[in-house]
Amino acid sequence: MLCVCGELIALRFLFCSDFNILYTGGVFTIKNNNSKEHLVNEEIGSGLKIPSSKVLRVVGPDGEQLGLIPYAAALNSAYDRGLDLVLIAQQADPPVCRMMDYGRFRFERDKKDKETKKKQQVIEIKEIQLTCLIDVNDFNTKGNHARRFLSEGNKVKVLVKFRGRQMAHQEIGRDLLAKFAEHCAEFGTIEKMPLMEGRQMIMFLAPIKSTVKTAPKPAAKPVEDGASRQTDGDEPVKEQK
Repeated sequence: MLCVCGELIALRFLFCSDFNILYTGGVFTIKNNNSKEHLVNEEIGSGLKIPSSKVLRVVGPDGEQLGLIPYAAALNSAYDRGLDLVLIAQQADPPVCRMMDYGRFRFERDKKDKETKKKQQVIEIKEIQLTCLIDVNDFNTKGNHARRFLSEGNKVKVLVKFRGRQMAHQEIGRDLLAKFAEHCAEFGTIEKMPLMEGRQMIMFLAPIKSTVKTAPKPAAKPVEDGASRQTDGDEPVKEQK
């Protein structure tokens, strides 16, 4: 019977846009979507269901204590000053209100929040894939991509894939990652040393703060002809000078 009653009560609010219905563990939770962050002016009386004679503790616009004042008198005093009466501590006894320009308060707060979000930098993790048999041109291209990612403030995940009998030559992948880190040393440092995960060796590079954003577009940096190239498809060999 109680369950049926609960469902009927929930259905009563279901078609009302002012409420959000949540059902968890056999319990209905009804949330008012229009609930405000603060009660302001006449909303204080209706929200707290208090008479105009209810005594409130009132704080002035500059933080000064104005003492215990009846609700109606405090509201009129705020209006006379061209301010709002805002409830800031509902659970206190007596409740605490402050006189302020609430519209200006919200405007400045929202402006500050937007400025804070603009200053926040979203760090992404970019991935670069290498192979043991990568040639010089591909190495340069991917290395320059990593330098650009680092200069933009992003982290770079560099991985070397091993195929077939290449698993027996993991030192080649480790040397390749070391050379890659050296290629990017101007813009990033090794955050996580090379580590085998399955058939892949993974290394993480983190940007150098002094080069983030203010750094010019990274110029292409060639490597020496010591990078390996593919010959017969199984074992890597070094290019002959």
